[in-house]
Amino acid sequence: MRIPHACLDISAGIRRLVFDTRVFGLLLAICIGVLSGYGAILFHHVLQWAQYVFYQQRGDILGFAAAIPGWRLALTPALGGLIVGLVVHFGASEARGHGVPEVMTALALKGGRIRKRVALIKILASAVCIGSGGSSGREGPMVQIGSSIGSTIGQYFRVPVMEQRTMVGCGAAAGIAATFNAPIAGVLFALEVLVGDFGLASFSPVVLSSVTATAISRHYWGDLPTFQLPLYEIRSLWEFGIYPLLGIFAALCAVAFISTLYKAEDLFAKLPLPNWLKPAIGGLLLGGIILQWPHAFGVGYGGMNMALTGQLSGLMLLTLIAVKIMATSCTLGSGGSGGIFAPSLFIGAMCGGFFGWAAGQLFPAVAAPSGAYALVGMGAVVAGTTHAPITAILIIFEMTGDYKIILPMMITCIIATLVASSLREGSIYTIKLRMRGIDISGGMEQNILRNLRVGRFMTPNPAIIPQSMPLIDIIATFRNADVSYLHVTDADENLTGIISFRDIRPIMHEEALHRLVIAQDVATRDVVTVRPDDSIQSALRVMSTHGISQLPVVRHGADRRVIGTLRQKDVLAAYDKAVIRREIEDS
Repeated sequence: MRIPHACLDISAGIRRLVFDTRVFGLLLAICIGVLSGYGAILFHHVLQWAQYVFYQQRGDILGFAAAIPGWRLALTPALGGLIVGLVVHFGASEARGHGVPEVMTALALKGGRIRKRVALIKILASAVCIGSGGSSGREGPMVQIGSSIGSTIGQYFRVPVMEQRTMVGCGAAAGIAATFNAPIAGVLFALEVLVGDFGLASFSPVVLSSVTATAISRHYWGDLPTFQLPLYEIRSLWEFGIYPLLGIFAALCAVAFISTLYKAEDLFAKLPLPNWLKPAIGGLLLGGIILQWPHAFGVGYGGMNMALTGQLSGLMLLTLIAVKIMATSCTLGSGGSGGIFAPSLFIGAMCGGFFGWAAGQLFPAVAAPSGAYALVGMGAVVAGTTHAPITAILIIFEMTGDYKIILPMMITCIIATLVASSLREGSIYTIKLRMRGIDISGGMEQNILRNLRVGRFMTPNPAIIPQSMPLIDIIATFRNADVSYLHVTDADENLTGIISFRDIRPIMHEEALHRLVIAQDVATRDVVTVRPDDSIQSALRVMSTHGISQLPVVRHGADRRVIGTLRQKDVLAAYDKAVIRREIEDS
């Protein structure tokens, strides 16, 4: 029986479609979305289990804090910190802290490759940390968990480097979307903060992954708002003049949070204790805080809902801003595991709530209830810490389902981002990378070259001639030394110029000049040099700017004695060696 030609054409078309690289990438994105969605479900259950093990309670701390003995509430975070320190120390050091900078590091330095074990270790470490009372959020762990899943799938199918980065973005978007029931914000976070590419090749897979993960989370948890919302409406156009001031106040709170967090990290780094013990010290400090202010326990959704519904006094709102900053700094600065997104939301809710309370005292006829300002403040502080205002606006909108707040949210988030970025360069994510010498805008190649030094890869003992050498000897030196450049020095051996073969070619056949012309007559005097402590990246930039393929290397400071030469092929060799070494370390 012969198969009709139409059927053969359809079959061939299906095969071409399945094996088309773009379609294959979309299928992988859906797979990442499914796994990340179930990863979020697993993380949620492990977190609930961890809290039950520590406190025999699954609800919000504000509902059962009074029933917990004071000594237990004070000491349990220290026990959780000790467990986290051991898990991270023996499992994966990348699971320490809030996770997003580690994903950025993988994208900037490793082409999006993340170790396979990171997802499992991060689930365990963050669940224990938050479940025992650690003041951190769930979004950082889920970004890292989802990114690890995306990276693992990309590595398994050996996708190219650019697609590997997209796979990591798919996992991050899926993690955010499933955790907060916010598919649009998940996409924007992955593209705005991590990948930095809004092209169709990256956008389509990230959207598919985010939607898939959201569908899975809604199947299990429903499509309900995360927070209890106040009744909100714009009372007067004059109110739009109040929100910019909230943006400035939120920016100040965001900068205070960033500065305190990294100051605490520096202090814990200086402690003469093993790293695995430091989270226990942070947990002990945290225990003293939540004993007095249980609102700072864990993610803190209970306290946020109280601020949104106007159940907290102005003094308590102001106090909880400082309390949450200190609690989160103790948790994450000591090496605990969790995210900074939920603490930013908490600080923002208290910041906005206090501002709304003050505005109500000053302008009772104009200002909305304090809960409305708390809602806007949540987005503003997130925007100020992450420098991602679009993500902040959309995630609050999706978490609340209230469109009425969008105009004040847009004004406040943009102002908070501008003020925070002018007060302190870098977001809460990129500051940590800069402390490690990583610039995510440069990509993997630039970051590798930035950490390599000229002195390690230069060619020593370059060809040096005195500036009084006659032309006939210069010609002989080129012939015998087989070099492209001669370095001209004075009586003190300081570099005064450089001669290439092109410099002497026009006069080398003029025998009458062979004894009359000396090196300083034909040398290029304006010589660009590098020093042994300069980075290979800066040397490569100098070569590119001046259109040269070789640079003299002189000693430190004002000393102009030549100690070597850096050639373009030395730069390429340095990069190749660094890439090979990194591949070996990551394998």
